Amino acid sequence: MSGGWAAAPLADAGQLLPVTPGLGAVTALLLLAAVAVAGWGRLGQGRAVLRAGLRAVVQLAAVALVITWVVGSRWWSALFVLLMFTVAVRTAGRRMVPAPGRGWLWAAAPIGAGVLPVLVLLLGSGLLPPKGLSVIPVAGILIGGGLTATSLSGRRALDELRQRHGEVEAALALGFEDRDARMEICRTAAATSLVPALDQTRTVGLVTLPGAFVGMLLGGASPVRAGAVQLFVLVGLLAVESVAVVVVLELVGRGLVRTGRPGGPIG
Repeated sequence: MSGGWAAAPLADAGQLLPVTPGLGAVTALLLLAAVAVAGWGRLGQGRAVLRAGLRAVVQLAAVALVITWVVGSRWWSALFVLLMFTVAVRTAGRRMVPAPGRGWLWAAAPIGAGVLPVLVLLLGSGLLPPKGLSVIPVAGILIGGGLTATSLSGRRALDELRQRHGEVEAALALGFEDRDARMEICRTAAATSLVPALDQTRTVGLVTLPGAFVGMLLGGASPVRAGAVQLFVLVGLLAVESVAVVVVLELVGRGLVRTGRPGGPIG
């Protein structure tokens, strides 16, 4: 892993998905199909699917234009990572606490607590070169995992407390502290947010070949090196997401993250 996580130029990448007008047409068709299916199934997410797809187009186009310039400077790379972190905090926070206010700012704690130690360990051990081309993709993977774990665990913990508010009151009546009463009710529900990461790790190589593994193979890395890096990615994500879930539970248990509904129960 001395060469970092950034793969060499992907000479054969075009064989996987050649960038042609046909690729754009098929992508547009798949997006429209997703919107149509969401509408037909009355999922209530048709517009959200369309907006997500269009935002991805704009954002990836913007990143493609600036990434080469950004990775050439450590300072600009650090600012880019900070931007990714800020967007993740806002996204995860809004998922946890959709009501107006600043409650979403608490999402910085679980994401930061999970991602920062892993990045420090990688940089301090020398496994990750302090270069933008290496740091940005790795930080993006870890921040993305922290975002997912934070938003899922927060929503599930708050939903559980809202639905089982009577049990929280019963626990308080039995002498439980506020934090302990809430934790008893929401811990199991919040912990289920780790299931996607656990399933991905359990089935890697059998059901899916993750992006880091495939990307390194296309870049000319040996299967052993690609597998070692992918294993580290998966284990790193498990660490990040586990920390994020524990911190979210503490925030919810201590009443720092609530539903935000005026007069409503904590949760």
